[in-house]
Amino acid sequence: MTTKKSTKPKTSEKKIITDSNFIVKRIYQKSTKKRPVEDAGKYPFTRGIHPGMFRERFWTMRQYSGFGDAKLTNERFKFMLEKGQTGLSMAFDLPTQIGYDPDSPQAEGEVGKVGVSIASLKDMMIAFDGIPLGKVSSSMTINSTASTLLAYYIVVGESQGFKSAELRGTTQNDILKEYIARNTYIYPPQPSMRLIGDMISYCADNVPQWYPVSISGYHMREAGCTATQEVAFTLANAIEYIQTCIDRGLKIDDFAPRLSFFFCCTIEFFEEVAKFRVARKVYAKILKEMFHAKNPRSLQLKFHTQTSGESLTAQQPDNNIIRVAVQTMAAVMGGTQSLHTNSRDEALALPTQESAKIALRTQQIVAHESGITKTADPMAGSYYLEELCDQIEEGVWKYLKKIQRMGGSVKAIEKGFFQSEIRQNSYRLKKETDDGERVIVGVNKYFEEEQQPDLLRVDDRIEIQQNEALKKLRTSRDNKKLEKALSAMKSAADTDENLMPYIITSARAYATTGEISNTFREVFGEYRPKEVF
Repeated sequence: MTTKKSTKPKTSEKKIITDSNFIVKRIYQKSTKKRPVEDAGKYPFTRGIHPGMFRERFWTMRQYSGFGDAKLTNERFKFMLEKGQTGLSMAFDLPTQIGYDPDSPQAEGEVGKVGVSIASLKDMMIAFDGIPLGKVSSSMTINSTASTLLAYYIVVGESQGFKSAELRGTTQNDILKEYIARNTYIYPPQPSMRLIGDMISYCADNVPQWYPVSISGYHMREAGCTATQEVAFTLANAIEYIQTCIDRGLKIDDFAPRLSFFFCCTIEFFEEVAKFRVARKVYAKILKEMFHAKNPRSLQLKFHTQTSGESLTAQQPDNNIIRVAVQTMAAVMGGTQSLHTNSRDEALALPTQESAKIALRTQQIVAHESGITKTADPMAGSYYLEELCDQIEEGVWKYLKKIQRMGGSVKAIEKGFFQSEIRQNSYRLKKETDDGERVIVGVNKYFEEEQQPDLLRVDDRIEIQQNEALKKLRTSRDNKKLEKALSAMKSAADTDENLMPYIITSARAYATTGEISNTFREVFGEYRPKEVF
């Protein structure tokens, strides 16, 4: 007697999970629930915010650039524009980010190292020399000193003959995620939120094509967030910013169309695509149901994406080209409006010119050669993707309700909630890598001897040159005019007046980044975080 062999495929007993710890089934054969028919360009924008998406126009290719002094950065900007980059993205050094001048003791050894040193309006003019600000879109990754850098940008535009209404771009200006993950804050949350409210209000009236805040999940994801946490925590912060503006008397449809977002794209391909779809859908519902926005543009989550810097490895850096290509595909299939692709050598140093060009070419090849831009939503109908969307969305709403019960993002930050959640997941990911459960090619598997690649090194003389330039500026400017501008700004900080006009006046008087920040330090104080273990 013979027994009939089972025709069922053998399955692995090992539990397979995504980066966010979702269990992955062997196969997905049908949709788990009835789904509404949705179209790209229509509420709730799950399938994209434009009807044709990249059939009509590619995303903005905006490579993150900036190092050394303004002259070097200007040269890199022009090189990348020459190679086909379609927007600028400016990186600042740490002293600029946290409001210290290059000659401050706190700036020693950091001038120009991780971005460009912008100490005054003069530096900003050099950085954009020969680049017409009314014809190019610029993004600035700047938070605590965002109001100062936007003031410089506006005045540079004026000097080139462009009105502020003609300027296009974005200031990151998301201070809440600084308290959570990135730590380049200066002032406590309340005065920081006041400055952001001032910028949003000022831009709505005077710089209408500018995105005054880019609400960022990127840095929280790089610190260890899951995809679900990245969306939930970013949208929780968005709710806080929106409520701040409404409390100031702004109407939702007057400013919401100029809010933007910034997400990370890791290498967990399908989960990342699902994440972007869910972010659009949940945000649209929040704006419509919680804030009663009527303008369809207010409901659209517009976002910039950067490939994951944390995923880059110092070992076998050429492998990072492939990692970035996979992440680029996920960001495009997820419907990004703007994209920065990291360079192969960024785990070791700032990118060389050649590495930056390869990163840009990655975007251009995906755009022109891959075929994934030929239809508005190439991932539609994937059962696996749909289930990932369901799991992420369920988790996002749970987090949002929990944060709301705490009193919102600021209260949750003060309690250390976000920080604790991120650290727990970060520990899990690190342990999986250390145990070999998570394979990182070239790090814990497939080792080989390798030569150190040529790296970009920022000359230490940049700091000396910046300090000398600052001395000349302080002796050549009208210091009486400067003192009057800073004094007026300080007095206004003690009132409810919008501070942006005062900051712009100070910028015109050649106040330095440190002088403006120190004036506010005197009024607002400095933030000291709660320790969370």
